[in-house]
Amino acid sequence: MKKYFDIHLQVFYPSIVLIIGFIVLSIFGGEPVRLFFSEASQWITQSTGWLFILGVNFFIVFCLWLAFGQYGKVRIGGEGAETEFSLFSWFSMLFSAGMGIGLLYFGVSEPIQHFLKPPMPQANTADLAIQALDFTFLHYGLHAWSIYCIVGLSLAYFAFNRGLPFSLRSIFYPIIGDKINGIYGNIVDIIAVVATLFGLATSLGFGARQIATGLQFLFGIDSGVYTQITVILVITLIATVSVVTGLKKGVRFLSRLNLILALVFLTFVLFLTDTLSVLGIFIESTGMYFQRFIEIGTWSSSFVDSTWQNNWTIFYYAWWVAWAPFVGMFIARISKGRTFKEFVLGVLFVPTLMTFFWISVFGGSGLLLEIETPGILSTPVLEDTSTSLFIFLKAFPLYTFTSIIGIFMVSVFFVTSSDSGSLVIDSITSGGKLNAPVGQRIFWALIEGFVAIALLLGGGLAAMQTASVSTGILFLLILFVICYSLIVDLKKDLSAVKKES
Repeated sequence: MKKYFDIHLQVFYPSIVLIIGFIVLSIFGGEPVRLFFSEASQWITQSTGWLFILGVNFFIVFCLWLAFGQYGKVRIGGEGAETEFSLFSWFSMLFSAGMGIGLLYFGVSEPIQHFLKPPMPQANTADLAIQALDFTFLHYGLHAWSIYCIVGLSLAYFAFNRGLPFSLRSIFYPIIGDKINGIYGNIVDIIAVVATLFGLATSLGFGARQIATGLQFLFGIDSGVYTQITVILVITLIATVSVVTGLKKGVRFLSRLNLILALVFLTFVLFLTDTLSVLGIFIESTGMYFQRFIEIGTWSSSFVDSTWQNNWTIFYYAWWVAWAPFVGMFIARISKGRTFKEFVLGVLFVPTLMTFFWISVFGGSGLLLEIETPGILSTPVLEDTSTSLFIFLKAFPLYTFTSIIGIFMVSVFFVTSSDSGSLVIDSITSGGKLNAPVGQRIFWALIEGFVAIALLLGGGLAAMQTASVSTGILFLLILFVICYSLIVDLKKDLSAVKKES
């Protein structure tokens, strides 16, 4: 049996029970459950929004302190540890695991929505456009990546420097010692599995919806639930093949393909649009983002209606926190040999600047189109955000070709998210093994697809978002403890080094 499965019973089975219970509730609960999902999501964002805002800002400061303080030269894996992947492969896997589907789904539509319904009043159209981009940057920039950085750096340190199992429970060793092998460690890992699965399901739901919309846009295929289910099934099967080949073959190959495709697609669209204006938008909006970094990063709509912020900023933060076990563990797995400083600067700034340029090209060009011809993008975006990329591409030459490339890119991002997530969940539920049996990888790859389908049938994206937000608040609290635990061990390590010298 261990040839196909090597599971940690106390984590594997409770995780499966919780996941199945949520799925059954979603499918058979009917309208009362859908209403509950909606109200639960609203309550969580309204009640805990301040904590998410406090947390993500603290995490940025904490990451920079680790990079530029006395621990910046600490090497993951110890002195002399060598890197497993080239910088290009490393950045490729960072980008593909961390943001992929979200940028393709929201890259055009989100700035348009913030332009139409601004979070803060502005004096003129130009200021509205820059603000729309800056809040999109807020949701996809340093704040998001700081969350991944905390989990990734901590786990990499405890796994590769301290020789502990490659599992979230290991991060708490300095606080509870060998008790990580008992109920406390099991609870942490169960939360990590559930958070990862529902965070992934949300992204897979967005991806399936966009692919189905693209197929309807180009070929007239109905984009309804059954088409989305078919898309999820096909992509899940492809992801399963990829995950069987392992990290150094399938996942690395697809991640490199992703980044190459993204760069080619980005460059192609850049030259189809008003190139000089877009370059100006990138410089101005990035500069304004850093100029207003503290203002928009700490804005909590204290004296105004908080609906906008709850629906956007707080939801994003909860979504990224729910993704943190998956992305953080994946980043940790590929980062052996990097110093703390290299890790933090690479994880925080390289994907962030790439993301800003992407949003400037797609979102900035979309805003130029909307300002020039009001309604060209806003009307379809307000009806269905999943159409935004294809409506945008239709405004330029070769839109059939670029739309096909767009669908293909969403599909590849879909696959890399799924197989990366499968490897991470597989590691957690096997007790922290880096290379669990192939049968187990296949099992989790299939489960991810079935969870996405079940939530789609049960409550659509609303159910997925509620699941993501609910697990996100639990893991946010764990993130604060992770920061404390890492400092405790680093101080102990530094003291030992000083005594030896």
